Amino acid sequence: MNESERHLQLLTETTEAVNSSLDLDEVMTLIARKVAEALEADACFVYLYEESGDALTLRATFGAQLGEEERKPRMRIGEGLTGSSAAIRQPVMIAEGANLDPRFKAFKNLPEGEYESILAVPILAREKLEGALNVRTKRPRKFSKAEIDLLLAIAGQVAQSIQHARLYEQARWRVRELEALARISEAVSESLYVEESLEAIVKTTMQAVAASGAAVVLEDGRIAWPEGESSDYAVRIPLRWRGRQVGELVCDKDTPFSDEERTLLTSIAHHAAVAIEHGRAVMRGVLAQEIHHRVKNNLQTVASLLRLHANAENVDAQQVLADSVNRILAIAAVHEVLTKRQDDDVELADLIERLRITIVQGLGSPKSVSTQLEPVSLPGNQATALALVFTELLQNAIEHGGDAITIELSQSEGAVHLTVADNGPGISGEGKGIGLEIVRALVKDELFGKLELRNESGLRAELSFPL
Repeated sequence: MNESERHLQLLTETTEAVNSSLDLDEVMTLIARKVAEALEADACFVYLYEESGDALTLRATFGAQLGEEERKPRMRIGEGLTGSSAAIRQPVMIAEGANLDPRFKAFKNLPEGEYESILAVPILAREKLEGALNVRTKRPRKFSKAEIDLLLAIAGQVAQSIQHARLYEQARWRVRELEALARISEAVSESLYVEESLEAIVKTTMQAVAASGAAVVLEDGRIAWPEGESSDYAVRIPLRWRGRQVGELVCDKDTPFSDEERTLLTSIAHHAAVAIEHGRAVMRGVLAQEIHHRVKNNLQTVASLLRLHANAENVDAQQVLADSVNRILAIAAVHEVLTKRQDDDVELADLIERLRITIVQGLGSPKSVSTQLEPVSLPGNQATALALVFTELLQNAIEHGGDAITIELSQSEGAVHLTVADNGPGISGEGKGIGLEIVRALVKDELFGKLELRNESGLRAELSFPL
């Protein structure tokens, strides 16, 4: 078999080999092996062109061991002997001392310096650059014109295989992308809670791009559902909703992110922004319903108190209106505290201090009112009842008690203790009046506690109820 026949046979075998798979990495590995065998070279290096970075990245080798501790060799078009071949779209051959050529580019994890000769050719598909490859020999070797033509012919076939493999990889990636987005959309639509949606988004993100770590960072700096750990490469994709940034999607990998992965992460970030706003809208709706419910109940309470006064005999209308104003202000104070805290708990010390100032100023009382208030947190529904009870007790002490009034608040063994005491004349009997009837009803029916009125150098009203 003459050289022409052997070259034709090698070209046929190489073409069949590179066309036997649509997996890009598998194609690159086959190319490196078959080309080296076809030209009886010691090594072959295959580079793939990345248009976004205008650079060549090593994708496969044969006959040389690539160090794993470093990044894959990458060169811009025009750099190195292979990059020069890609730049001029022509073969570059050096028969001896290739590593001494001024165009030579060394890589720490690629032992190219041990090779004497090189033949590098561009991989072109209808003048479109798809990559470049080179063959190396450890001994000096001048490649013949026939061998150069053979490598160019092989490179032409390889270009077509690369294009097909790229299309296949894009299609496969698109399927992965659609599957990931479908899982995220399902999680967002099915869950009413932001936390559940973000958990699904983070876990799907890690699976979709083979990430080592991921997390969603909200605009207040809070990190939601961190998974995995940080690595060498990281991207931060802003979460935007109607022109406003509501957070960031952070993702880490051991290898650089491809353009496709960045595009997918951008889509995932959009879904994450939707999930956050969807969850917040749901919570706003729940909060609005809760507020409406509380306002309705409180208005019914005010109506019941006014109805109680209306049915009583010998009522001072002006006093009734003044008492009703204080009760409404007590309810308003609870709502104000709840709104500022943005949760369902009320700090009683803060609430009682607000009510004390409001009632003393409203009645224009010159009496001394001192407080000893320990921190106590109470659910909003209990806080409303307690505010009304405290308002009645303090108002009664100011209007009928002595000049010095003491307010004490404490908590022990799962119970709250509130005392309003004055140094006045005290109380006769069990104490009667619409105000005390209201207090006793609220303590019994709303707070499930007990109220004691004792004469101890004045009137001492002690309220205790379970949290």
